[in-house]
Amino acid sequence: MIVLGIETTCDETAVAIVRDGKEIVSEKIASSADIHAQYGGVFPELACRRHLEAIIPVLTEVLGAAKVSVDSIDAVAFAKEPGLIGALLIGMQTAEGLSIAWNKPCIPVNHVEAHLYASAMSSELPIELPALGLVLSGGHTLLVTIEAPWVVKPLATTVDDAIGEAFDKVAVLLGYRYPG
Repeated sequence: MIVLGIETTCDETAVAIVRDGKEIVSEKIASSADIHAQYGGVFPELACRRHLEAIIPVLTEVLGAAKVSVDSIDAVAFAKEPGLIGALLIGMQTAEGLSIAWNKPCIPVNHVEAHLYASAMSSELPIELPALGLVLSGGHTLLVTIEAPWVVKPLATTVDDAIGEAFDKVAVLLGYRYPG
């Protein structure tokens, strides 16, 4: 199975083509960190504007580099949540448009669960379940149990800033550049 995936949850526009859930055929990330560095953190409106500018060029580059025809793509996936609502909508609308144009299924994917799954992509051995999962990112700090494929139960999370956001704030206070 070949899936084209779109990720626009925060400040980076990413597109990848993945074969059989393991092999990354082609990928591209367009970052907007240069814009957000001026503010010491993500500025949501500017992140969305950058997504609008980047999504078609990133998509075009990934399709060209993958050397797979649109006919061989089986589905289009996109990060549906959590994230910045404006950024999520850009990825969703792009995925839904491609799904309609190409007559392919459109698959919404939970962004945090995708972080957990990504660690298994490069592993030769299957992850034994149940397992403990930890997501530490710019927007999320989450400890979970993974009881079965896509059956994730939260154990603990932060009630204020995620660890990545805390790093960014401390870095600015100490005079370091964004991201922290």
